[in-house]
Amino acid sequence: MAAENYLLSIFMVQEEGLAVTNANLVHQLKRTPASEGLGTSPPSVAGMLKRMSADSLITIGEKREIRLTSKGKTFAERIVRRHRLAERMVVDLLGLDLSKAHVEAHRLEHAISDVLEERMREALGNPVTCPFGHPIPGSGYKAPSSASMPISQAPVDTAMVVERIPEEDQELLEYLVASGIVPGAALEITEVAPYRGVLTVRVGGRAAGRTAALGLEVSERVRVRNAD
Repeated sequence: MAAENYLLSIFMVQEEGLAVTNANLVHQLKRTPASEGLGTSPPSVAGMLKRMSADSLITIGEKREIRLTSKGKTFAERIVRRHRLAERMVVDLLGLDLSKAHVEAHRLEHAISDVLEERMREALGNPVTCPFGHPIPGSGYKAPSSASMPISQAPVDTAMVVERIPEEDQELLEYLVASGIVPGAALEITEVAPYRGVLTVRVGGRAAGRTAALGLEVSERVRVRNAD
């Protein structure tokens, strides 16, 4: 189970477009729910990476960058796919609040068999993204025609649509959901205040929208696209 969480974390770091260094991996591992019981001390991480390398799941380059092998990528995509299908299941079929889906999916992902995965996929209507907007590996996902961008790069007073949000930081996720900043929501930036380190957005349209403030670091991780 620990190796699966490492594969999931490595995949997610790569998905963010970052190099999988020890520092970036540990940062991602620390976002894993406490119920997973992952150790993130240097000896724990070094020991797990050594075992994963011995199992031909990863390679570690001269600059200590961690890369998935072909075998590792296959296993990583499988655990990510099951995790995101589990998120879809608990939200779409069981009606669980979106802010709780990531934690519950972590509990379920390790017990999903090939047969159950296929039945889940069919029952959910072959989804291509998780409820947070992230692609499901192997689903044939195609990005929307409008290029996505972090909110921080979006123009002010321009109608946008939320495409994806980060799911691993539980407190942040609860704030985003409570603010209505979820995939598919209409949104526009009303003010950027770099000197205060925040930007203000209106969610839900000008007529009945509500405002929310996002730190600039967070705004780099919430992706939007132009409204069609």
